Amino acid sequence: MAAANYFESKCFLFFLLASLVVDGIVAAAAVPKQQRLDRISSLPGQPPVAFSQFSGYVTVDETHGRALFYWLIEATSVAEKKPLVLWLNGGPGCSSVAYGASEEIGPFRINKTGSSLYLNKYSWNTEANILFLESPSGVGFSYTNTSSDLKDSGDNRTAQDALIFLIRWMSRFPAYKHREFYIAGESYAGHYVPQLAKKIHYYNKAHSNPIINLRGFMVGNAVTDNYYDSIGTVTYWWSHSMISDKTYKSIMKDCNFTEEKSSARCDDAVSYAINHEFGDIDQYSIYTPSCLALTNGSRQHMRVKNALLHRRVSGYDPCTENYAERYYNRPDVQKAMHANTTGIPYKWTACSDVLIKNWKDSENSMLPIYKELIAAGQRIWVFSGDTDSVVPVTATRFSLGHLNLHIKTPWYPWYSGNQVGGWTEVYEGLTFATVRGAGHEVPLYQPRRAFIIFRSFLKGEKLPKSKRISLQLSFN
Repeated sequence: MAAANYFESKCFLFFLLASLVVDGIVAAAAVPKQQRLDRISSLPGQPPVAFSQFSGYVTVDETHGRALFYWLIEATSVAEKKPLVLWLNGGPGCSSVAYGASEEIGPFRINKTGSSLYLNKYSWNTEANILFLESPSGVGFSYTNTSSDLKDSGDNRTAQDALIFLIRWMSRFPAYKHREFYIAGESYAGHYVPQLAKKIHYYNKAHSNPIINLRGFMVGNAVTDNYYDSIGTVTYWWSHSMISDKTYKSIMKDCNFTEEKSSARCDDAVSYAINHEFGDIDQYSIYTPSCLALTNGSRQHMRVKNALLHRRVSGYDPCTENYAERYYNRPDVQKAMHANTTGIPYKWTACSDVLIKNWKDSENSMLPIYKELIAAGQRIWVFSGDTDSVVPVTATRFSLGHLNLHIKTPWYPWYSGNQVGGWTEVYEGLTFATVRGAGHEVPLYQPRRAFIIFRSFLKGEKLPKSKRISLQLSFN
């Protein structure tokens, strides 16, 4: 009898182990091969973390050989139950890996030598799975095998390629199909984000069981409407004592912001303001130091209407972009991230001058898209750091003001801990918030305040009206 029991126990154990092995094989087989190949085991110089990371390429156009590079950083806990957020940086032509992931909302920061990483206390992946996309092709590690693509990029193709990317990416990561999905970004992504949201909205309407469960989007210091942005920008310069009364009047008199091409007199007036009256400041954060390590040759640019404004990298450490370029050009980093697998014939840079100088199509206004997506029930938040002079808070307010939305909750101060984090107003279909003391890259300058905005956005809750509520929100 004892022998029989022993035999039965051994058989039970054998079948249990066999079942576990088979289940493991089935589970592994259920994960697409490319997803397994895209898993990052660890990045060079990375501190220990409990969350998973993936990165690699998704081809969006086989004929031209366009492929977009992504970096997925899953949530720190219960990732399978948390939403997916796509983050896009603007430029046009700047990298979401350089800015969003490495300076703003990602879990890692890069040290000065580019030799190691350290943790960001206010990383957004504590609340969601974050997908960083280098878009369009030619930005960062994203590439095209058709060189002419680099000289005729524009809004429409960027949005279409991003939609194709998402559809194909979700086939590689089927667990994210139908997952609650949001898009976020800043700067010229004020075009990318709503344009992609519109593409997804139309894609979903055309399919009975769409895989992209778009719930809304949020943008910061966003390029929104050429006319109102331009007036608001010049108004900011004057109201913040960056330009003289004389120059302000000259710009307002000589610049017709409704025209696609600016006049010589307008260009001269704007150039005089920038080159003779601004002084040696960081235009993206007017009250913080510039990076002294940058020379004129290493400045980047951003499109605002028809002028190109010189960008000097900003932040508490104004040279962080330099550290990113050191780190992501390392062969061991590229190998760990499955990047530059085709041997791109140029160095990885935070922004592509070629794309910026050759941008072809750019919609004049995002306001019609806002109206359409508000009517479709999408959750839309717009936030603005109030020390940015390139896409300033006045520009955003002028633009949004012409949506003529009904006010649900009038203007009030919102709190971050014991301090006013900024001011906000809730409209029918849209929430607007300022971030006190933040420059163009809000999460870089005010990471805690940006985090509170992000968490409130995901929860669909108003920003905290009191110190007590804010403290609860921050530490729950």
